[in-house]
Amino acid sequence: MRPVVKPLKTQAETSLAGFFASARVSGEARARAFATFDRLGLPSKRVESWHYTDLRGLMREAYPPATTAAAPAAAGSRIAIVDGAAPTGLAKLAWPEGLRVRSLREALEGATPEFLALLYPEQGADDAAVSLNAAMAGDGVIMEVAPGANIQTPLELAFSSAGEEPRSDFSRVLIIVGAGASLTIVESHASSARVQRNNALVFHIDAGARVEHVFITEHHAAELHVDTLIAELAKDAQFSSFALIAGGLALRRQCFARCAGENVKVAFRGVSLLAGKQHADNTLVIDHAVPHGESRELFKHIVADEATGVFQGKVVVRPHAQKTDGGMKSQALLLSDDAAMYNKPELEIFADDVVCGHGATVGQLDRDQVFYLMARGLPLARAEALLLEGFAREAIEFVASDAIRERLDTALAAWLERRP
Repeated sequence: MRPVVKPLKTQAETSLAGFFASARVSGEARARAFATFDRLGLPSKRVESWHYTDLRGLMREAYPPATTAAAPAAAGSRIAIVDGAAPTGLAKLAWPEGLRVRSLREALEGATPEFLALLYPEQGADDAAVSLNAAMAGDGVIMEVAPGANIQTPLELAFSSAGEEPRSDFSRVLIIVGAGASLTIVESHASSARVQRNNALVFHIDAGARVEHVFITEHHAAELHVDTLIAELAKDAQFSSFALIAGGLALRRQCFARCAGENVKVAFRGVSLLAGKQHADNTLVIDHAVPHGESRELFKHIVADEATGVFQGKVVVRPHAQKTDGGMKSQALLLSDDAAMYNKPELEIFADDVVCGHGATVGQLDRDQVFYLMARGLPLARAEALLLEGFAREAIEFVASDAIRERLDTALAAWLERRP
C-alpha cells in the first residue's frame, strides 16, 4: 500500500495554527472547523475548485489578526464592521419593527446547539477557507427578521480596516429571515492595502421570504480577500445576489446556495471591473435538491491591463429535482493583450425532466461599433466607455432597489472615467 504523502506546512499555515492557539478559542464547533482546515491546508492549484486562484501561493505569510477594539454602535441603517469587530450595543438600538440585531460576540455566549447549526451549516464546510473562517471569526453580526416583516430600508454591512500595519480580519454574519418576510442587504468592503480578509455571510431564508443582497468593493485595496456567501432556501423563497467587484488586489468570492424547498428562485449576477494586476474569482455552486427550482446566473467581466478574471459556476440537479429550470452565462471583454479570463461553467444533472443551459464568451470591443460612434462625433475614449457601460448595465439592471442601482451606476461611471 502506497503511503499518503502530506505536503509540509507552509509558513502561513504554521502561523495560522499559532494564531488560533493563542486566541484560546472555546467551543467544539470552532475547534472542529480548525481541525478541518489543518487537515486540508491552504488550497492550491491541485484543488479543482481553487485551480485558478492559488491561495497557497498567494498567502506566503499570514498577517496577525487585527486587535481593533469594537466601537459603539451608531443609529441608522449602516453597521460598520472594523477589522472584523462589530459595534457594541447593537441590540439596544431602535431597529425597524420585526428586525433583531446583535453582535456575534454576544450571541456566542451560551449559544445553543440549534443556533450553532445555523451559524456553521454543512454547506461549504469542506472548503478550507470556509473552515478557517468558522474557526477564526470571533465576531460579526446576527440579524433575525420576524415572519411576515417587511424591512423596507436597505441595511448595509460596511466592512473596513483601521491603520496601515499588515493584519488579517475574520468575521461571520448570520441572517435568519422568517417566513414571508423581505429584506435588502448591502455588503460593502473597503480597506487599506496590507489586509488579508476572510469573511462569510450565512443566510437561512424561510418559506416565501424574499431577500436581495448586493456586494460592493469599489473602495477596496485589500491584498487578499476571500468572501463566502452561503444560502439555504425553503419552499417558495426568493434570493437574489449581485456583486460589483472593482477593488482588491486578489479577491475570491465564493457562493453556495441550496434550494431545499420547491418553487425556489435564486439568482446570482455581477460585474467585475479589473485593471492593473488585479485577480478576481467568482465561484458558484447552486444545489437544486428538490423539484420546481429556478436559478439564474449572469456575470459580466471587463478586464484591462494585466488583470485576470475567473468565473466558475456549477449547477447541481439532484435525482429527484425534476422540473428544474437553470440558466448560466458569463461574458467577458478583454481590453488589452495581457488581460486574461478563465471561464468554467458546469452542469451536473441527475434528473431527466429539466431545462438547463450555460454559455461563456470572451471577446473584445467591436471596432465597427466604436467606429460608428466616432463617426458621429464621439472621441475614442468616450465611444469605448459608452459601449462598456452598456455591456455592464445589462447585469446591473436586475438590481431592484433604485437607490442601490444608482450607486452601482455611479461606481461604474467612476471606474470608466479612471480607465486610461
